[in-house]
Amino acid sequence: MVFMTALLLGIYLLSVTLALLTGRADQAGAAVLTGAGEAVELCLRLAGSLCLWSGVMELLERCGLARRLAGLLRPLLRRLFPAASRDAAAADALTENLTANLLGLGNAATPAGIRAARAMAQMGTAARDELCLLIVLNTASLQLLPTTIASLRAAAGAVAAFDILPAVWISSLCSLAAGLGAAALLRRHWP
Repeated sequence: MVFMTALLLGIYLLSVTLALLTGRADQAGAAVLTGAGEAVELCLRLAGSLCLWSGVMELLERCGLARRLAGLLRPLLRRLFPAASRDAAAADALTENLTANLLGLGNAATPAGIRAARAMAQMGTAARDELCLLIVLNTASLQLLPTTIASLRAAAGAVAAFDILPAVWISSLCSLAAGLGAAALLRRHWP
């Protein structure tokens, strides 16, 4: 945290110094104000999308589709997380996290991932590898609907925000396979 603060402060001071030395302080000030206004507009657009997709996730939970999807994912999760699958709270948090990631709802996946990680950390050393695997799955998550990226594309003026689906499916599948392969390799050779 201290490093990032120092880095950002250094960038800011360098920018101000260069703007003053080159005589472009007025242009730099205008760019800062324009950028701040555009950042607020982007946040408002993303907030609307965030509310929409969080509402969709809530509807999926209320009508039971999230539970059904979680039931479909349970055999896979038992195989990937044998120790955590024996704990009901950890298993529920894992399925909720994976479901939210599949729907591209990283904001909804984060609290479930934290709950799963806490439950796994309380299990002791048996879940150490599984906790690392959870982090890999969250970092390289397979997304069926990349809602956050589509929202950013729509906010930037894309005509068809979801036309990136095939590319997202292929790239997220490749990153997931690479992450799972690396985790398996490291588990085998670095106990």
